[in-house]
Amino acid sequence: MRDFLPADKARRERVLGVIRERYRAHGFDEIETPVVEDYARLHAGIGGDNEKLAFNVLKRGMDAEAIRAAAGDPAQLSDLGLRYDLTVPLARFYATHRGQLPTVFRSIQIAPVWRAERPQKGRYRQFVQCDIDIIGDATARAEAELLVASLDTLDALGLEGGSIRINDRRALDAMLDVFGFAADERPGVLITIDKLDKIGSDGVIAELTERGTTPEAVAAFGAFLLRPETLEYRPFGEGQIRKALPEGVPDGVIAHLVGIGDSVAAARGADSLGGVPLVFDPFLVRGMGYYTGTIFELAHPSVDYSLGGGGRYDGMIGRFLGQDVPAVGFSFGFERLVDLVPEGEVDAGSSIVLVHDRDVPVAELVALKAALVAEGSRVRLEQRTKNLKALLERAGADGYSTFATVSRGTPRAELDLRPLG
Repeated sequence: MRDFLPADKARRERVLGVIRERYRAHGFDEIETPVVEDYARLHAGIGGDNEKLAFNVLKRGMDAEAIRAAAGDPAQLSDLGLRYDLTVPLARFYATHRGQLPTVFRSIQIAPVWRAERPQKGRYRQFVQCDIDIIGDATARAEAELLVASLDTLDALGLEGGSIRINDRRALDAMLDVFGFAADERPGVLITIDKLDKIGSDGVIAELTERGTTPEAVAAFGAFLLRPETLEYRPFGEGQIRKALPEGVPDGVIAHLVGIGDSVAAARGADSLGGVPLVFDPFLVRGMGYYTGTIFELAHPSVDYSLGGGGRYDGMIGRFLGQDVPAVGFSFGFERLVDLVPEGEVDAGSSIVLVHDRDVPVAELVALKAALVAEGSRVRLEQRTKNLKALLERAGADGYSTFATVSRGTPRAELDLRPLG
């Protein structure tokens, strides 16, 4: 959990402002949910490993004896917890307010979440997530809207050239079925497949063998991984998807993916961009247990890690509502993203530092500042110091663009505004 100095905070807010503006332009509406949720909801088995990282809130009013008696059962000690993502709160929000929302609801949530991580580079215990979700639309239109809005936002942040890896959990399940993996083996098999980028085909086959996974299934999967392939460019579409999958994956799953690609291509003007920015990856897994269909991750050529991702979670809201509702979402990894965004221009309105002599009356300074603020400027008062250069450098780092010196009796009309830097 971190503090942010003024310059850092201003940079973060500028990036968040662009994200909000772009998402709203694509028809999404922002909501807000509490930072805490019921313990039972956060630990309902839908948050994957994140449930183990939840910060729980001790029940109020428990005395020492009651705490000792419940020490072995976290559910008896806690009735609330800090949210570890924004998807579980959204599912609860929709189930609660469904009657006041449109049939197809497009939401924005931008807020901090908390996980009891081991702090390290790029991993924090408090961090911001930027989510958009579409609830109530089971068609490929929902995924297409999410992906187009997210790619557009990336472009608006000055990070053109992003692409999205896409797969479908139903395709993964069908593939494992084709190869002959037993149902109880599949969660572990997916964990190993998810390491393919790091340990390679041989490493995956070796790990599956060490796990004691069905030998025939491992052999069939290994043969598929190591099959000879010709080097050829295939744009995202039915040809690329079928070539990357074994025989036996349902046509309906492939058609859903193709529909997403066609829609994104139409929205992005793929002909002029050299192809739709989607890449089918049959081994993309994503670890969240609530995904039921399409899954995706955002990539950018400047880094070797993802900048966001998401997927379809049609079964989650039904746990709170009693009936299934289709839902799909996408989340930016804001803490990773903000470090990549190019430095932006100073705010459009003028920002002025008034460097005044010690003897200027306070009433004059406050009146002069008020006049400039009324004109639309951002204004800071600073008493002149011996090291004027250091003072101005700090003001520039805080986002101010101009300065003026003020002596006793200086009127507004005689202020000499000069650029900083």
